[in-house]
Amino acid sequence: MHFQDLIEKKRDGGTLTPEEIEVLVQGIVSGQVPDYQISAWAMAVYFQGMSKEETLNLTIAMSKSGDIMDLSGIQGIPVDKHSTGGVGDKTTLVAIPLAAAAGVPVAKMSGRGLGHTGGTIDKLESIPGFQVEKTLPEVIQQVNRVKAAIISQMGNLVPADKKLYAIRDVTATVDSIPLIASSVMSKKLASGAQGIVLDVKVGRGAFMKSLDQARELAQTMVAIGQGAGRKVVAVLSDMNQPLGRTIGNALEVREAIDTLQGKGPKDLEELSVLLAAHMVHIGGLVGTLEEALLKVKKLLQSGAGFQAFQRMVEAQGGHLDYARPHYGLPRAAEIADVIIPHEGYISAIDALAVGRIVMRLGAGRERLEDQILPEVGVELHKKVGDKVERNDVVATIYARNKNQLDQAAAEIRQAFTLTETPPQPVPLIFDTIT
Repeated sequence: MHFQDLIEKKRDGGTLTPEEIEVLVQGIVSGQVPDYQISAWAMAVYFQGMSKEETLNLTIAMSKSGDIMDLSGIQGIPVDKHSTGGVGDKTTLVAIPLAAAAGVPVAKMSGRGLGHTGGTIDKLESIPGFQVEKTLPEVIQQVNRVKAAIISQMGNLVPADKKLYAIRDVTATVDSIPLIASSVMSKKLASGAQGIVLDVKVGRGAFMKSLDQARELAQTMVAIGQGAGRKVVAVLSDMNQPLGRTIGNALEVREAIDTLQGKGPKDLEELSVLLAAHMVHIGGLVGTLEEALLKVKKLLQSGAGFQAFQRMVEAQGGHLDYARPHYGLPRAAEIADVIIPHEGYISAIDALAVGRIVMRLGAGRERLEDQILPEVGVELHKKVGDKVERNDVVATIYARNKNQLDQAAAEIRQAFTLTETPPQPVPLIFDTIT
């Protein structure tokens, strides 16, 4: 079988067989197929799409292209949680301790941030001493002891996806629903969890800008997971404005800890509780989502979720001082408030613009090798729908370099849109796909 035949078949709208997809994936991994032919195939998929069966077969073949995490040593049904990426999205730091407190075992591999979206591993590394690298036996032991572990990618998981994504990234073929879904889900399948909760972000600060796009992606990923024998649910949530009030690694950890103590912003609490409840439900600990929501809310109110967070941090070598306002997290040398000189109602906060501002302050990276500054970022004091009086402080900038403050402040002001009348409220949760 020649790779050129697979390109022609997909170019002409044909459906690849499982055997042909296996040849495709093996050719990508082995390096026997040149990049220009992989690019041609990806472009054919971009225009012709893939059937549900093709997408499932591609995902399964990619998930088996490298190491597979064996979580059979974990007591209970391991459940994973994944976000498609956003600005100020620290739900993992809240939802996973809540799920762990309910008895759900979570062995989660998370990524680093790239571009305007933050990475959970970068956030956790702002905690002094926190170790994100562990062996699989250490992860299993920790999860059996404290129910939760969040680590960086280990081993050689899904090498086919790494190669294919690198090619898609430079050939304008990233925006393909089947290829996005297979990329995400191949890593989830290889990670070994039996249950998967997906948080698909929608809006200006998300990869999926429209609700229709996001719903199609969510439906495709849920179908893949279920076709592979996993329990999967997807929540579609708003990312037109940043989630919560902080953007930046140490700032977001602080806000997550606040939220676990019942002192966090309502949007972050609402979404985190819902995601944790879905984890509890598909983990088989309760019969209905309503029971799961009630259970998780009680765990938040009692402080059990906060205690689960503390146990996980301690198990991974982290040191925090919970008696201090900033919990012993790194603090910025330069701090400045952002004032808006006129009054009105906030009708929009451009999440993408805010994410890029924070990235330029040093909290994110444009290239994988860029160094992260854990202490920098932005804190929002006003959100969409809030009234702003003349000369109100709408945000605070945390920077390492004083020279950055004026430029960042000007850009933050431009990210806010004010109107004379209050905007129509936008739901935080758009839909749930089961």
